[in-house]
Amino acid sequence: MSQNRSLAAHWAELAAQVEQDLLARMPENKLRPRLEPTRQAVQLLGDPQHSYRVIHVTGTNGKTSTTRFIERILREHGLRTGRFTSPHLIRINERISIDGEPVSDEVLWTLWQDTKPILEIVDAQLEAQGEPRLTYFEALAALAFNIFADAPIDVLVLEVGMGGAWDSTNVADGDVAVFTPIGLDHTDRLGNTITEIAETKSGIIKPNAIVVSSPQVAEATEVIKAQAAAIGDAWAQLGEHFVVLSSEVEGFGQRFSVKGLAGEYQNLFLPILGGYQVENVAVAIAAVESFLGGGTQRIMDDVLRVALADSSSPGRLQVVSREPLTVLDAAHNPHGARVLAETLRESFHVDRFIGVVGVLAEKDAAGILRALEPVLEEVVITQSTSDRAITADELADLAIEIFGEHRVRVTHHVATAMLDAQQMVEEGIGQAIIVTGSISLVGDALKLQQAQDQVDFDDDLNDDFDENNPDGSSAESGEMVESEGFEDLAEEDFKARESEGLDYSDDDFENEDDSFDDDSEENEDKLNG
Repeated sequence: MSQNRSLAAHWAELAAQVEQDLLARMPENKLRPRLEPTRQAVQLLGDPQHSYRVIHVTGTNGKTSTTRFIERILREHGLRTGRFTSPHLIRINERISIDGEPVSDEVLWTLWQDTKPILEIVDAQLEAQGEPRLTYFEALAALAFNIFADAPIDVLVLEVGMGGAWDSTNVADGDVAVFTPIGLDHTDRLGNTITEIAETKSGIIKPNAIVVSSPQVAEATEVIKAQAAAIGDAWAQLGEHFVVLSSEVEGFGQRFSVKGLAGEYQNLFLPILGGYQVENVAVAIAAVESFLGGGTQRIMDDVLRVALADSSSPGRLQVVSREPLTVLDAAHNPHGARVLAETLRESFHVDRFIGVVGVLAEKDAAGILRALEPVLEEVVITQSTSDRAITADELADLAIEIFGEHRVRVTHHVATAMLDAQQMVEEGIGQAIIVTGSISLVGDALKLQQAQDQVDFDDDLNDDFDENNPDGSSAESGEMVESEGFEDLAEEDFKARESEGLDYSDDDFENEDDSFDDDSEENEDKLNG
């Protein structure tokens, strides 16, 4: 077993080097409106993106969830699937999944060694022309296409990074082009109006593609529908060609029925909250119907039920603890924040949420805070570990203008913010916690959850050792088995908090319960999904 751990650590170290190589390039938030460099790279790789069929997904919100739902339904049909999403929450491997599992560290490293020399050829050509070398996302997309071809896979469900027409993923040709709701985001790159953004995103529609769309504002619908009529094969939109028949919250999931393009699907269950997720599932169903049979082939009930019951969408209205109730959501623009606020009202029997909020610098922080203000009792402002994060102090000044000083607290550390929020729930200020504002903040919170899960696992192992070895010795090594508890994790954060000059006594940690505990196997599956 120790040898296996050593080998895993070896590949993990090499995979981390892959990420460092990518991070040395221009960051993905600095995407350049160009497609030709990626096209050159994949051509030199043998056009791996043409060795499998593709469903291409774009939009402003809901792209990742919809991509995951489509992939899961296709996989239940027995197809070997690839899934490309961005950004990742914790590890870069999450972005490139094969049969629902993140690519292994070994495959990531091995295929990077095959891909990197080709990318360096393109880099040299670009620099000779006075152009910047391939960016992080351009290089990552080329690597992902190569990994999927090597697997090999039958179908790739491909999420756009930004926009559509000039996004690096657009070197692939989708049999089905999927549009989730379009709103204002990345306006510095995509345009200042819905029409401009929709025009860029509609660039993923390829000749003879079937186009499937969520409900859109009129300007977006007009653009997408016109492009579908000009070069696509068919057009289908939720609310017009397929509909959600019914939906209701059931525990920490939803029971619903859908009329698809090829038939009705009754009494389905999705273990994810949020009415918008039911709409995303309806779009996913229509996309799969379109892919498998041109919109005329019904999905078998047992296939759909199993796929949806096993679906997850980490970081999207994800319940990671029930005591206190703690929800993570990656809403990172005003549209997403408004949807989140509406969902918190509808899906939880909670009157007072405590918000833990951090936002990235290029985002509309004021718009996000205004959308959340009506559903938050108080807010703990913090900043994620991303170097793109707005500083906690700067965001707090903005929050005070919107919430009022008496409803705003501030800390520079995510772990401390979580502890503050938990204490506020214990004091009765709020009933539950919502962590939101940026994907990187949600990723940081998930890392904390995973650390606590490991502590709980180690404690369980030690309990077993204690039962079998009253002297506390390990059956394997004869050494004392010790585990870092939550108090130790909190102590580390206390030191960081103390450096801020904040008043927080050591006594607060002495009787601290395992507030990050998640006694739900379902939620643990989501964390690992």
